Amino acid sequence: MSVFWNERYSRTEYIYGEEPNAFFAEHISKIKPGLLILPCEGEGRNATFAASLGWDVKAFDSSQAGREKAISLAGKKGVRIDYAIEDAMSASYPENSADVVAIIFAHFMAESRMHLHKNAVKWLKPGGKIILEVFNHQQLHNNSGGPKDISLLYTEEMIRQDFASLETGLVQMVKIDLNEGIYHRGKADVLRYLGTKT
Repeated sequence: MSVFWNERYSRTEYIYGEEPNAFFAEHISKIKPGLLILPCEGEGRNATFAASLGWDVKAFDSSQAGREKAISLAGKKGVRIDYAIEDAMSASYPENSADVVAIIFAHFMAESRMHLHKNAVKWLKPGGKIILEVFNHQQLHNNSGGPKDISLLYTEEMIRQDFASLETGLVQMVKIDLNEGIYHRGKADVLRYLGTKT
């Protein structure tokens, strides 16, 4: 999979744009800055935005090309991010260390998805929050991006089960207009979730 993403991120332009995901930006802006973990961060748009707000950002992705673009973007914006080359099954951070874990359009088969989500809960401090936006099953009918394999798309039931130990603040299926670079553009069906570790 890292070969796929290295090829995709090797383009000169930022294929998902340089601006943060709108749902992520809205909610991270409301929280007092602390430690943020960003899995599968790609080209660094969300990490760079959060760092500009004062967050201590720890990001990871399996793509070296993505990391290079992320570090370049952070430098252009005058901020610093900590960006590791890891995948969802191997990434490790201290338990009870993060104020927020944000999972933005990170799609996996069931075993990897549950592993990442379980770890995300472990990484959170009590009172820490999950911010998640992913494509739901209805995205198969759209041409605005995301996996074309239904097993890589998520349902509300999956997310509620994965984060059952958290206090749910929001879980909703939403139709939106995506405008995130060349690969996320047009009508989209997403699943949004906010949860707090008690």
